[in-house]
Amino acid sequence: MLNPYHHTKGETMKSVRSGLLFGVFLCAASSLIAAQNLKVIGSIKIGGTGGWDYLTADSPNGRLYVSHGTQVEVIDLASNTLAGKIAGMNRIHGIAIANDLGRGFITDGGSNEIVVFDLKTLAVQTKVKAGTNPDGVVYDPSSQRVFAFNGRSQNATVVDASNSSVVGTIALDGKPEFPVADGRGNVYANIEDKSEIVAIDAKTLAVKAHWPLAPCESPSGLAIDTANRRLFSVCDNKMMAVVDADSGKVLATPAIGDGPDAAGYDPGTKLAFSSNGDGTLTVVHDTGHDHYAVVQNVSTAKGARTMTVDTKTHKVYLVTASFGPAPAPTADRPHPRPEILPETFKVLIVGK
Repeated sequence: MLNPYHHTKGETMKSVRSGLLFGVFLCAASSLIAAQNLKVIGSIKIGGTGGWDYLTADSPNGRLYVSHGTQVEVIDLASNTLAGKIAGMNRIHGIAIANDLGRGFITDGGSNEIVVFDLKTLAVQTKVKAGTNPDGVVYDPSSQRVFAFNGRSQNATVVDASNSSVVGTIALDGKPEFPVADGRGNVYANIEDKSEIVAIDAKTLAVKAHWPLAPCESPSGLAIDTANRRLFSVCDNKMMAVVDADSGKVLATPAIGDGPDAAGYDPGTKLAFSSNGDGTLTVVHDTGHDHYAVVQNVSTAKGARTMTVDTKTHKVYLVTASFGPAPAPTADRPHPRPEILPETFKVLIVGK
């Protein structure tokens, strides 16, 4: 008599494969459900005057670093209150965190400097001369080096993060925007006017590759999925280029909102983000086999075009303010921006 509970080897393998596929399906479905439930769940008022650029979440320490004109405001994410300020700069762009060294790095585009500060006390330790208008900045833990990308001099200043000494300058032959590091010795950066990504060897400082992003144009924000080796570059022509971080091949170009300036990726939810100046946060998910689909466009606020992801809480933080009317165009300023209203600067919190 046959045992009704006995399976042949082929049947057993088929069951295992079916179970694995079902598990993958459940993970994908849960990510999709999580994405579709995202919304603005709160805000943190900062106030003051002046513009802003990037913000950086320090997830291990529960802090948020926000560039704001001439200073960085530091938010305690447990209480959503101001924990301190780093002041005395001219025009701040980006902030990079080196938790293994207890130091942070700020690009001051007005002074052409990289400002080094202590993560515990927030005290400025030193200032390092960079190229012209240092903008995006990233810390590479594998080399313990900081890479500051200089927009006007079209190069990158590389600093030994342990002693703040300049170890080299990398010519880029184009205007760099946001960079990321993969933790394996590779640094990537968008080149806005060339519509490409450059791949840099963090040890030798050699530019290993120039990867065209067509049909993506004028890239700004960049994020990385280090586990699956994917780069997410957001572009002015309302698309995100998903790029293989090893070959440089453009794998997908999902549609995003208008006026993006930053991108993010959450490895916990496997969601990629584009923050857009039109007041939306585009959420993108890999539905399988490198098919990246937009699963939600979260309504945020006009001007909220820079962002960061807290990978510990899976919340997204964006900054914006209220705006007055734009001044009349002039020969020097044919497309003037609307004026920022005083005391309206704030952080938006997006979550479930």
